[in-house]
Amino acid sequence: MTTVSTTPTTTPVQPVPTPQPAMRLREIVFGAARSAAVRAAARLRVADALGEKPATADELAAVVKTEPGPLRRLLRALSCYGIFAENADGTFTHTDMSRLLREDDPHSLRDISLWCTEPWTWEVWPRLDDAVRSGGNVFEDVFGKEFFDYLHQDAHESAQVFNRAMTTSSMQSALDVAALLDLTGVSVVADIGGGQGHVLASLLEKHPSVSGTLMDLPGVVARADERLRDGGSLAGRASIVAGDCREGIPVAADLYIIKNILEWDDDSTRRALASVCAAARPGARVVVIENLVDDTPSMRFTTAMDLLLLLNVGGAKHTRQSLVDRLSGAGLAIGEIRPVNPYLHAFECVVPG
Repeated sequence: MTTVSTTPTTTPVQPVPTPQPAMRLREIVFGAARSAAVRAAARLRVADALGEKPATADELAAVVKTEPGPLRRLLRALSCYGIFAENADGTFTHTDMSRLLREDDPHSLRDISLWCTEPWTWEVWPRLDDAVRSGGNVFEDVFGKEFFDYLHQDAHESAQVFNRAMTTSSMQSALDVAALLDLTGVSVVADIGGGQGHVLASLLEKHPSVSGTLMDLPGVVARADERLRDGGSLAGRASIVAGDCREGIPVAADLYIIKNILEWDDDSTRRALASVCAAARPGARVVVIENLVDDTPSMRFTTAMDLLLLLNVGGAKHTRQSLVDRLSGAGLAIGEIRPVNPYLHAFECVVPG
């Protein structure tokens, strides 16, 4: 795609003052418009079209193949929230947030933005009151089947967006996890429910003397990180096991990592933790990594994801205490709890002797 590059003289528009409570509430109830605007910009690849120099809506419209007037309105709406910036001469420039919608940005949130605004989301959000009343998901009532069945059977494009979004998120957090964990005394790592194995791959790259196993469902590990597969750079120290951790874990390790898989129903959480405790030797470390909905810088995001989990699968993000209760209830001895990044916390645990 061609990137627009022009050089007019610009003067930034002054920031909008913080609105009063009534205006803030009006903005919140129109939140769907804001989400839709982000989705439209992501689908149109406006951020990819805009270079490092200011450009007019007409110039951008020629690149992304839209009508100039509506594109100007879209950019104006996004600029109110710091996504792109409108200058006094009518040109637009990038901001830190708009750059995150570029596909080539190393911290890109384009796929996450699309995933959180997929077509099915607009049909389940209005049923949130029903989910709050019942305490269960409404997805099956709306679509006639369970969430993942619908995704893979009826919404193939959305399933691809989901896979890309989860891959992007996992790759971005894997380096943070690898930087946080001390592997002194660890020879074997097991990444349980580890998706494509980005966390495991990052740990093996950082620690050449360590070997590891990735375990997840068959359809997931079939797309494992190429570094872990036969012929990959880490294949000699990595093994891949297909299976459901709720049914058992046939893996012996010094350190078990469980990341973002304890947010479904309580029964699944209990069974997964029981499988880890049954597989691990006394003294083995278990590191549980999850988003928290309390006392974190990302509460606005994680509480929103918590509600979406309720709608889709009847699941929930954890508070610090709810996760402590489940880990101790499984028989694990809990040690230090540390932030991995603004979105994740790591719970260091040990299997008692």
